[in-house]
Amino acid sequence: MRAGTYFDAGEQESAQSVAAEMQAKRLQDFLKGRRDHLGLSQEAIAERLDISARAYGNWERGRVKEWTDAKLYALAEALEMSEFQTARLFQYAAGRVPQPEVRTRLRRTESSAQDSSAFLGDYTVMMNALALPTFVIDPAWDITMANKAYRDLFRNVRSHPTAMPSRNFLRFGLFHPDAPAILADHLKWQLAMLAQLSSSLEQHSEDNGLQAIRRDVYLHPVLRDAYLTDMPNWVLGTGADLVHHEGAVRELRHPDPRLGLQGCRLVEETPRSLKSLGLMRLTLVLVDIDEQIVPGSCGTYDYHAA
Repeated sequence: MRAGTYFDAGEQESAQSVAAEMQAKRLQDFLKGRRDHLGLSQEAIAERLDISARAYGNWERGRVKEWTDAKLYALAEALEMSEFQTARLFQYAAGRVPQPEVRTRLRRTESSAQDSSAFLGDYTVMMNALALPTFVIDPAWDITMANKAYRDLFRNVRSHPTAMPSRNFLRFGLFHPDAPAILADHLKWQLAMLAQLSSSLEQHSEDNGLQAIRRDVYLHPVLRDAYLTDMPNWVLGTGADLVHHEGAVRELRHPDPRLGLQGCRLVEETPRSLKSLGLMRLTLVLVDIDEQIVPGSCGTYDYHAA
């Protein structure tokens, strides 16, 4: 009985394997036939799909872990399929019929992404026309856009594996050895950045980028003590953090000798379109150092007092 059961199971498994091979061959013949009809190579279809030629070769052979609607509709468009051909594609690849409402939603998402990309491109042009250093960040303070004035400010910064100012502003201020040369009175900048890290984590506690920055702070004994003790006391004393205390004037040393040591207000000025994308724009407003309105407005708490 067991031998018979084993034989039946083996037969069933063999039949399923043959059926799968037949389905993969039918899909391959269908896709290759459509591609040949268009007179296109695998490389050309791969370029339309924005994937590698090797990846498309696997698609054509049916070697795909999961045929999602997005993949199938993209494939149908790349091969210029009619609705009838698209329906056959779904049947051959996934054994189901297309869902038009999903395609509509995908197209709406793609259109929105294209609109956002066009807006960001135009916004970059506008930012580059500004004389003041300005940059756009995501919730983890990763730099998504920065203008020429911003790049000029940090042009002499040496290479660093994790803390380049072109990648993440908080990491630069906290960890880069060149930061004190630009962010003058660096300890006050660091306190403000630690405060902003804490504030950002309150709003985005699951963000991997912010968690990684906090983890690296904890690995640095001086920064860890500042984060756990000095910074909370400083915030209580000044009510300030890096962004939301725009009256604070810190010191910044510009590499251009004609500018040299400047006062710096970090001003948030984010249009609604950027906010909808989860982004924030910051501008380093440079002022003559003698224009600091209130002595100690950067925060007068002694970094080493705690």
